[in-house]
Amino acid sequence: MWAKYDYREVATPEGFAANPALVHSFYNDRRRALPGVDPNAAHHALAELECGLEACGGRLTLVTQNVDDLHERAGAKNLLHMHGELSKSICAACSDVREWREDLSIETACPACERAGSMRPYVVWFGELPRFMHEAVAAISEADLFVSIGTSGSVYPAAGFVSEARALNIAATELNLEPSENAQLFTDSRYGPATQIVPQWVGELLDG
Repeated sequence: MWAKYDYREVATPEGFAANPALVHSFYNDRRRALPGVDPNAAHHALAELECGLEACGGRLTLVTQNVDDLHERAGAKNLLHMHGELSKSICAACSDVREWREDLSIETACPACERAGSMRPYVVWFGELPRFMHEAVAAISEADLFVSIGTSGSVYPAAGFVSEARALNIAATELNLEPSENAQLFTDSRYGPATQIVPQWVGELLDG
């Protein structure tokens, strides 16, 4: 996507301040396209893992950098959206957050405080702090296994999670299309399309 768009224009606070209409148009297009995209085999496998772990007294905490709702639509429930959610809005004036499936514009009034021009997508832009960091770090500290799926290992702070896990002597598995920039930190790894390797790994974990 960033080969087509300059992220500085559509995914930064400065870009929004300079041209809010452009930013709203960009995210309106993404929001409209979302219902036409379905969860894939990896999304469904992780939802199956969550259910399987709960059945035997375990727990899966799924921390995602994605802003879509595909994990939820696949059935996952215990989710932390680090970079926000495309299907929600936030008011910069009163901080009201709510489900939002319609278009946003500079004329849109906040349903809570009724101020127009303050509504924006509930997504974390470049230069902003990710959400749920404390919850993510707490989940890692209690984990038996840390798993990273489909990431370059170059975007921090998420790329630092494996270091947090290894510092606590927690085993770490990388499931990725190719080795990430911090692949050497993992104790186990599998490479290939997520739609193939994630269901296979989940099946082995639940069968074991």
